[in-house]
Amino acid sequence: MDNRTGEIEAFLRSVDAGSFAAAALQLRQTPSAVSRAVARLESRLGVRLLQRSTRALTLTPEGEAYRQRAQSILHDLDELEASFTADRAEPRGRLRLNTSVPFGLHRVLPVLPQFLQRYPKVTVDISLNDALVNLVDERTDIAIRHGPLRDSSLRARRLGSSRWIIAASPDYLVRHGTPKQPADLESHNCLNFNFRRAIEGWSFRVDGALQQRQVSGNFYGNSGEALRIMAVGGAGIVRLAHFLLAADIAAGRLLPILGSCHDGDTEDIHALYLGQGRPSARVRAMLDFLVEQASVTE
Repeated sequence: MDNRTGEIEAFLRSVDAGSFAAAALQLRQTPSAVSRAVARLESRLGVRLLQRSTRALTLTPEGEAYRQRAQSILHDLDELEASFTADRAEPRGRLRLNTSVPFGLHRVLPVLPQFLQRYPKVTVDISLNDALVNLVDERTDIAIRHGPLRDSSLRARRLGSSRWIIAASPDYLVRHGTPKQPADLESHNCLNFNFRRAIEGWSFRVDGALQQRQVSGNFYGNSGEALRIMAVGGAGIVRLAHFLLAADIAAGRLLPILGSCHDGDTEDIHALYLGQGRPSARVRAMLDFLVEQASVTE
């Protein structure tokens, strides 16, 4: 890297790590060397990017704006270099993967050891989060997302689709009765997500037409896994992907309901990544692996 690229990398690592000392460990430099690199960058720009204290580093408004642009520039540079070496390079380096909690727990993590054995020079940095993330801001290489694709700047590999299932525990249905039609949900406790989703409400097919119905309840969670556990415990009714509920339904811990007006409601699953050119060898390796080992067809 030239001096400017090295200074940018020192700045970004310091922000992510929270201190010059932590960034220095990642960059295999001394804390003073990292601090001087950031100081040279600030001097050349003529603005302060970081507020220093004995406890932490804090971005200034100028630092936040510079961080976003710098991340994008470094990512584009990595993509450019990878486009010339991807065909002959062995996959290596850190790969940041973001996925929903249920898909990560039930589909990705069980097979991920195989990927690490196959590509020992790749370090996988995985985050499980049901909320949407910005790939540039979070420095994410691949994000697995469910539902309609809205960001046309991202490229996608399809990982299949999963049926939505509405279900509740036998205990809950004994205590509150079994809904026979979507309108009956108004008198039931429906467990829901606490963040905005691509499509709000629960979908039903009534008289051949797809309808969205708003539901309510006394529990909201930030992951499908949290909602599943609450439903198994008898707290209420959930609407979640089949791959997440299949084991509970097979064991009798949950019973599917409203299937007559809910069949055919599916959600596509994609692995999204940035870039206009050819992705790096490690990104291509992970995309191919996910299609091979983690695809959903249910």
